[in-house]
Amino acid sequence: MKVQIAFKNAYQKLKKNNIKSALLDSEILLSEVINKSREFIILNSNYDISEKEYNRFQEMINQRAKGKPVAYLTEKKFFWKNEFFINEKVLIPRPDTEIIIEEVLKMYKKKNKISFLDIGFGSGCILLSILNERKDFKATGVDISDHALKACKINAYKLGVKNRVRLFKSDIDKFSNGKYDLIISNPPYIKNLDLRYLEKDVVLFEPKLALDGGLDGISEIRKIIKKSSDLIKNSGKLILEIAYDQKEEVKQLLRNNGFYVNSVVKDLAKNDRCIISTKI
Repeated sequence: MKVQIAFKNAYQKLKKNNIKSALLDSEILLSEVINKSREFIILNSNYDISEKEYNRFQEMINQRAKGKPVAYLTEKKFFWKNEFFINEKVLIPRPDTEIIIEEVLKMYKKKNKISFLDIGFGSGCILLSILNERKDFKATGVDISDHALKACKINAYKLGVKNRVRLFKSDIDKFSNGKYDLIISNPPYIKNLDLRYLEKDVVLFEPKLALDGGLDGISEIRKIIKKSSDLIKNSGKLILEIAYDQKEEVKQLLRNNGFYVNSVVKDLAKNDRCIISTKI
């Protein structure tokens, strides 16, 4: 079958199923199946794809039509400056989360050899991106998911930073390993009852463990702040990703646990997204 026909059929199916990014998704999935660039697909409409390739492409399009995210179909997602291995058991990295990396790099521009902790590291996209930027940093990661541990190990190996990271499977409540200059976390922060209102791509396919912030949305944040107070060095920094409407509650929690709130950073849509604080 010709690329042009396969692509057109896929695009029409996705559009019919109300997939907003039907054109882009068709390009990405077809390029994945035939192992060619998206540019190749556009410039070579008469290229023949094999029956085996077409059948695999059809299967991926059928799953995408039901809402399964492209990142889970291809098992990869680009984040910051690298491509990360992703599977259905870890959260898909979002561009807004890159704010944490930007802030860390700004904050420690002139400082070497810091040791930092990532609580709930998932695929490892945040901590590994930081390690890749700063060859003199060392990191520890803690997550309660076996799947996250496996995915992060794969990504650490791919990025060549595995010798500078230690990973632990543990609930943060039970973790007491070391003292850190910096703690970062992108915790679950969506209210339990609000999960149903998320887009179907998210609510049907991404792990609830990485989304569910309890009844009030801040149960995990509360645990992280309390434990960070013990794990962080004096004058150490804590950087948290939060929901757009959690700023005041989280600021109060930080103050109650011995932190000074330095700043609140907005995301690309100008929503409050990241709180930076210092242990006092």
